[in-house]
Amino acid sequence: MYEDRFANWRAWGKRGDHAAIGHPGVYAIALSATSLAGRSFSWRRDIVYVGMTNAMAGLKGRLKQFDNTMAGKSGHGGADRVRFKHRHYRRFSKQAYVAVAPFKCDPTSELSKDLKIMGEVARFEYLCLAQYVDAFGTLPEFNNKKTSPKFSRTAGTRARSRRAT
Repeated sequence: MYEDRFANWRAWGKRGDHAAIGHPGVYAIALSATSLAGRSFSWRRDIVYVGMTNAMAGLKGRLKQFDNTMAGKSGHGGADRVRFKHRHYRRFSKQAYVAVAPFKCDPTSELSKDLKIMGEVARFEYLCLAQYVDAFGTLPEFNNKKTSPKFSRTAGTRARSRRAT
């Protein structure tokens, strides 16, 4: 139902090639051993995370935060959960694919039309999560905060316990 809003899948390394990536929007990340590059977006069980942004840096900035976190920095809570399970950045980046649904608006604007569009972005993320649950009976693995721990919390816990011994 919402598939037409998304651009085709791109390899993680080509995520910046999406059109209108400087705008707010929703994104889906899939991990697949088979190439999804160039394929039409569809709801797939291998989608591991759905996210959104209304920030000035748009989808490009949010995906950069995700990438930075996967590479060992901080800044993206969802990526911190992905990193708990997928700790090897190169392996992750070879299997990761992203599809985006940009919403053209000005996130710095206080105009009614831009505020409405930013509200649509947030609503669309929840509709996408609901669509995934309808299709697969559960949230994408790393959207489920109850079952997917954060790397930074476990890494910090291990470091503290090593110092205590």
